[in-house]
Amino acid sequence: MYQQMIFVNLAVNDIAASKKFFTELGYGINPQFSTDDCACVVISDTIIAMMLGKERYADFTQKEIADSTKVSETLLCLSAESREKVDELVDKAIAAGGTAGKVQDYGTMYGRAYDDLDGHTWEIMWMDPSEVQG
Repeated sequence: MYQQMIFVNLAVNDIAASKKFFTELGYGINPQFSTDDCACVVISDTIIAMMLGKERYADFTQKEIADSTKVSETLLCLSAESREKVDELVDKAIAAGGTAGKVQDYGTMYGRAYDDLDGHTWEIMWMDPSEVQG
């Protein structure tokens, strides 16, 4: 069966800093699709985040590029296999220079958020499997 992929494209100020930040979270960089003006961050087999320098990002849109440190352009939410994994990943992000965001604890659903170096908000969420399968 075909597995559809998602390529999330984000405008960033510093490609090298973004590469360092995301590798400190445990993600890989695919050098085949990375250049001086973009970094291909491999989150999973089907999730890729393309960190594009603002000039490169502008090649793909006619719209003004949002300053994600001042406005919310998107909320990116990734699943985690446990509450502990949520905390582990967000704590790594904060240690790597990210900014702590909102905590959401609903018992059967737990999440925390962080902003990366460019202000993009990433939410890490765990949901109780017995509730999801419900």
